[in-house]
Amino acid sequence: MKIGELIEQLSGRLAKGAPETPITGVNDRQRATATELLFAEDARAAVEALAGPAGAIVLKPGLVESYATISGIAVVECDLPRLWFARAAKLLAAPPPVTGVHASAVMGANVKLGADVTVAATAVIGDGAEIGAGTHIEAGAVIGEGVRIGERCRIYPRAVIYPGTTIGNRVMVHAGVVLGADGFGYVRDPATGAYTQFPQQGTLVIEDDVEIGANSTIDRGALAETRVRRGAKFDNLVHVGHNCDIGEDAILVALTGVSGSSTIGKGAVLAGQVGIGDHVHVGPGVILGGQAGVFSGKTISNEGLRPGTVHWGTPARPLQQVLREQATLARLAKRQSKSR
Repeated sequence: MKIGELIEQLSGRLAKGAPETPITGVNDRQRATATELLFAEDARAAVEALAGPAGAIVLKPGLVESYATISGIAVVECDLPRLWFARAAKLLAAPPPVTGVHASAVMGANVKLGADVTVAATAVIGDGAEIGAGTHIEAGAVIGEGVRIGERCRIYPRAVIYPGTTIGNRVMVHAGVVLGADGFGYVRDPATGAYTQFPQQGTLVIEDDVEIGANSTIDRGALAETRVRRGAKFDNLVHVGHNCDIGEDAILVALTGVSGSSTIGKGAVLAGQVGIGDHVHVGPGVILGGQAGVFSGKTISNEGLRPGTVHWGTPARPLQQVLREQATLARLAKRQSKSR
């Protein structure tokens, strides 16, 4: 693509250079070539990048006083250069090749494939499954009976998608992910102590533009549905139990576990190793710091707090409160040691 074409799609202003400058990809300052794009968010990074061999740079307006002495590099100005850079990278990335259905793939009866679908070696597509146009099913993936997958998705190797699962458009499911397995729900017989599984016959819905990291698992609903809403992003090794509702653009970082019937609000961030009990409600925009814990049935919200407040600890509470409590405990411990 040309830098001018990127600007047409992503906005921004060409502050220096020609719109015909060819751009083939993105890179960092140490490895960039004459057809690659860089970004800079501070003046030092901008000076270093402008002195290098890159074909173009995107930076904030006013970061560099003058481009008069700079040659050989196109300069794009925008308010959010990191975001512009990331979006440009997606536009510049070469799509995976379309190779059709591999001879070793197993295709069930009445499978519907859209245009330009790829099904790689040893993948299994169950009866009645529907795969949207431009979607890639990688080697060894298993797509259950009746599963519906939208357009331009990518299902990486050895992912398993159980029957009853619906996936929207542009969804990324990384290797080893399991979608739609039974939830962990049992009823105990008080007389014998034996457990009987509560019915796990609901559905799982993954909306558009969701990304699910490697070896994560999302359970189907027990009698209703589990839903992951548009734009949510999961890191590796995340678990979501049955009947949960994960909000739009929520972030769930590695080793986070969400117990059944919990809701995570729009734009919430759950950092690494966060533990959520059952029937919890995490409000929109809430940030839970690493290893925070929320007890069953509780609600965590930002009501009355400044935007961006981090909740931490177990039970999770505003970080400033935790720090005050720890400082108080430290003073008490110090006084006690002196009194002995």
